[in-house]
Amino acid sequence: MTLGNVPYWLHGWCAHHLGSEPAVVLYERVSISSVHGLRLTDGREVFVKAREDDGRAEACLTAQAVLAERGFPCPRPLTPVTRVGGLAVHAEESRPGGSVLSGDTPDIARRYAAVFARLMAELATVTVAPPLPNPRWSRWDHTDPGLWPAIDFLDERDQSVVPEFVVDVAERVRKRLRATDLPCVLGHADFEAQNLRWRDGEVWAVHDWDSLAWQPEAALVGAASGAFANVPPPSLVPVESSAAFIEAYQELVRRFSAEELEIAWAGSMWTAVHNARWEALHGDAPLSLNAVREQAAERLRRANC
Repeated sequence: MTLGNVPYWLHGWCAHHLGSEPAVVLYERVSISSVHGLRLTDGREVFVKAREDDGRAEACLTAQAVLAERGFPCPRPLTPVTRVGGLAVHAEESRPGGSVLSGDTPDIARRYAAVFARLMAELATVTVAPPLPNPRWSRWDHTDPGLWPAIDFLDERDQSVVPEFVVDVAERVRKRLRATDLPCVLGHADFEAQNLRWRDGEVWAVHDWDSLAWQPEAALVGAASGAFANVPPPSLVPVESSAAFIEAYQELVRRFSAEELEIAWAGSMWTAVHNARWEALHGDAPLSLNAVREQAAERLRRANC
């Protein structure tokens, strides 16, 4: 790509914080955060990330920096968090190569669980301020009125198109999750195939450290167990694959209590109901919606809700 329509502030920001201006745009994605993969005029390749400044960025970047310094496979931050208007901006190294590990079978689930167990063990020794509020797709712990966290661009749409069974499942899952008093820990709340790369059978890179969360360990494990296979568009893995993920995690870390197992199964559903609501509100193909319809009874049974 050429430089194209990069943000007006990007040239000056790179010159000031990286000592070199952008020469070529190698990658560009605009979603919750804007990500620009750049080759600078001095030849270095970097990624610059910008997202709405909601107060989470410093904690997330500090944790990422600590893990990168220890040799965990993640990009190393190159700058601290800076402010550009209402955005929190930082740069990190490019970690090219690797491929997505596709599939949602129990065997694949166990491979992802091993990475998640390693990640959680590393984060357990990192001390940062809780990165709150949690990412919107995992924000079952919100204090906004109503069932769903306040997200203006979703709330302004016609809510009557969201099927009643999606609302019912979301209410039951959220009630179970909110009833626990398990301690919160630091964890990755967007642990999905699209955010990992593999090389020669081993994990090569874990991305999207903006999506750290502060929730009970079991809830984080459960969320990952349902979403680990996600590449756009997202869905929900089979029940037996979530079971394999949760079991493999316990084998590598510790056995969960009965309550923690229930919270894990409840956690496995929240991202899916968020995505089902999104599909209904946007008129998208009902992948998560159908998966919730098909799997809800069994997952709710295991969650005791």
